[in-house]
Formats: sequence, C-alpha cells, structure tokens
Amino acid sequence: MVAAFFTTIFFALSAIFANRSIRAVGATRANLGRLLFAALCLGAYAHLFGGGLHGAGRDWLLLSGVIGMGLGDLALFMALPLLGSRLSVLMTQCLAAPIAMIAERLWLGTQLGPAQLLWSFVILGGVAVALLPSRADPPKVRVQPIGFLFGLFSACGQGLGAVVSRKANALAALAGEPVDGITAAYQRILGGLAISIAWFAVRAFLEKKTAATPVTPTPTTRSYLWIPINALCGAVVGVSCYQRALATTPSGIVLPIVACTPLVIVPLSYWFDGERPTRRSLVGGLIAVAAGVALTLAR
Repeated sequence: MVAAFFTTIFFALSAIFANRSIRAVGATRANLGRLLFAALCLGAYAHLFGGGLHGAGRDWLLLSGVIGMGLGDLALFMALPLLGSRLSVLMTQCLAAPIAMIAERLWLGTQLGPAQLLWSFVILGGVAVALLPSRADPPKVRVQPIGFLFGLFSACGQGLGAVVSRKANALAALAGEPVDGITAAYQRILGGLAISIAWFAVRAFLEKKTAATPVTPTPTTRSYLWIPINALCGAVVGVSCYQRALATTPSGIVLPIVACTPLVIVPLSYWFDGERPTRRSLVGGLIAVAAGVALTLAR
C-alpha cells in the first residue's frame, strides 16, 4: 500500500515535468527520450544488482509492458485530442480499476473483501467528481465519439497490464525467484519501449510519405534536462514503486490509489505553475483521500 501511494506521488510529479519536457523538445523527443533514459537507468541496476533479463516472470513482464506502457499509452495519446485531457484521464483511471478487478478475479482467483470494494469505488467516485467536465467547465476540445473507444482501449491497457504483472509475480514466487520492483520495471519498460519505437517509426514514415512537416520546438541543450527529470520521477521511481505494489497487493486495490494521480497534480500545479484548484477538484480530492485512508485500513 505504501508503494502504491508513492507511485501516485511520483506519477503526479512526472506529469508536471512531462508537460515541461514536451513544451521544450516536442512530444516525440520527450516520450522516446524518457523511455530510453529510464531503460538505461533501470537496466544498469537490473543487470548489476538485480535479475537482469532473467526470471520465471520475465516474458509476462515484457507482455505487461507491451499491453500497458505500449498499446495502452498509445491509445491514451490517441484519445487526448479527441476527448481532451480530463475526459481521457477520467476514462483511463476510472475504468482501469474495475477491468483489473474482473480480470484478476477470473484469471488469478483474487477476491477482494466488501469493504475493499466499497472504498476502491469511493476513491474512483472522488476522482470522477474532480475531473468530470460540466456545462460551466466543458472539455477544451470538441469531443468526438471515436475518442471514447480509444479511452476504453487505454483503460484496458492499464488494467490488463497490471493483471499481467500480477501473473508474472505469482510465477516468479512459485519458482522461488521473487523479482524486485526495479528489475520488474526494467523488464516491463522494454516491452513498452518496443511498441513506442515501432509507432514513432511508422509515424515518421507516414509523415515523410505525405510530406507533412510536424511543428516542434527548436530545443536547446538546457531543454533536454527536463527529459531525465521526467524519466526519473515516472518511468524509473514511479514504475518501480508501481511494480513493487503489484507484487504484494491486488491490482483492484493498487489501481484505485494510482487513479488519484490527477488529484495529486492539483496542488503540485499550484505549487510549480501557480494554477489555482477549482472547488470541485478540492471536494473530489478530499473524498478520494479519505477513501484511500479507509481502504488502507480495510480488510
């Protein structure tokens, strides 16, 4: 549970620094750069002190990365211009948890207690209160129905990717080869990196074919500093904590806590960028935090 809370904090910091790195060097460089930097950092530890690319759960962790960090993140990027950031994140975070609960129950036989289920859904309700657009605060883009399909795919990627990680940890435990969080994060990120590289290669080919010239900032040497900062917070420390949480706790409990990431971004945005939180985001945050404490105490 502690690892899940740390995951939320570091994912929120990563989101703040991701925006800065995207503004500084462009989305393509920022995303590929953070994954490559994270793979190098995690790989250095995994090969020197951890399990490297070995272990009974390796193939499942690679598959988890393909599903969650690869296809799931790609679907989220496709949803963002069609739904706006709040609706996209709301769908991903609030649907991933029940998808993971059902998948883990059917596949691994994990059964959550009534109190755990109750407080998990109260957390998701708090997230919905904080993020759901309204007439007074509509989405910043023209919502297109196809975006909801990408939002669903993004939620499936995050939820099913977490369950596959749980399967990897279960197999490693049965084989007497428990995987530490950093090694698991390294193996998982390689799967996501493969999908990201393939996607950007296809995208570059299509842009060249159509003679499209993407508009990207002209980066300076200093601009690239945001990439390692973003990578360390999210793909290195955040994902390592995430994998540690999934190693010991059902995904149906971990994912509702991680779903609070957008709420943690609210005070961080005020601190770093001076963005004032809305009353509704504060109310939703209080609901989610209170439910998170109750979930921690529930059995």
